[in-house]
Amino acid sequence: MDSPYIPPGYYGTRDVARALQTSPGAVRNLVYRGRLKRAGGTERQPWFRAEDVAALLAERRARSAA
Repeated sequence: MDSPYIPPGYYGTRDVARALQTSPGAVRNLVYRGRLKRAGGTERQPWFRAEDVAALLAERRARSAA
């Protein structure tokens, strides 16, 4: 479950999973592999910067278009 308070400009794990059209487990795997960095929150309920998520999404779209 995501934190009840996520500051503006940040996303929770579920929000990132929805944006990337994947599962929360896949988001945790992206963090583990170093593709996405936590920007706050707690160990169990991290926040991610909207800019980092947008960059990852753009990279995925560019890779699928190629």
